Amino acid sequence: MKSNISILWILAVFCLILAGVYTFWNVADPAHGRVEWVGTVALLLSAILSGFIAFYLRLVYRAQGGELPEDNVAANIDDADPELGHFAPWSWWPFVLVGGASVVIIGISVAQEGNFWLAWFGAPIVLVALVGWVYEFYRGRFAH
Repeated sequence: MKSNISILWILAVFCLILAGVYTFWNVADPAHGRVEWVGTVALLLSAILSGFIAFYLRLVYRAQGGELPEDNVAANIDDADPELGHFAPWSWWPFVLVGGASVVIIGISVAQEGNFWLAWFGAPIVLVALVGWVYEFYRGRFAH
């Protein structure tokens, strides 16, 4: 986690410096001569986000009161927490969810003049896929 914190702080400083260089370059360019706000704001927000994540990870690192096995060079793979979650390797619901979300996003992106008809076809697919994925262990062969 210490290496992640360091990388994120380096990224935050890099984006901050790059935002200054980008802004100066646009102002100094005789053809442009003014601040290009989209790129400047995007780089500043990237720096802020990286700083927020690094700050949060630093707080978590201090609160856990010790070094993680990932940070110890001499640690074995078994030293970490073996229980990382429960994942169903046979589940088809993620594919259905991605398909429905793709239909919704395509429907929103190609809509003209508020005509979102394709997104309305994908929304029920997304809803059914979310419910199916959440409740897949409450029915059928693998019910608890």
